[in-house]
Amino acid sequence: MKEPAILDKAFHVIMKRMVETGQAPFYTELASELGLSVEEGRKTLHDLFSAGIAGWLYPKTDHITSFAPFNNLPTQYRITIDGQQKWFGQ
Repeated sequence: MKEPAILDKAFHVIMKRMVETGQAPFYTELASELGLSVEEGRKTLHDLFSAGIAGWLYPKTDHITSFAPFNNLPTQYRITIDGQQKWFGQ
């Protein structure tokens, strides 16, 4: 398991990207933001979800599907802020 500080930073990077763009980053982008190698970024992503955060990866992949309260795949729960609909809820 990674140090809590790196997992906190990873959580922040993912949440910030979800809020700004409505899309979750791929682990290569996460690695770049955290100053890690690509493989370390992938492991950090899996460690974060293994820590029990409210969310999940798409089965048998490294793709974020859900990161509470957001969903990376379209759902019937559309979130609109200031007339912009770029988010989906869990």
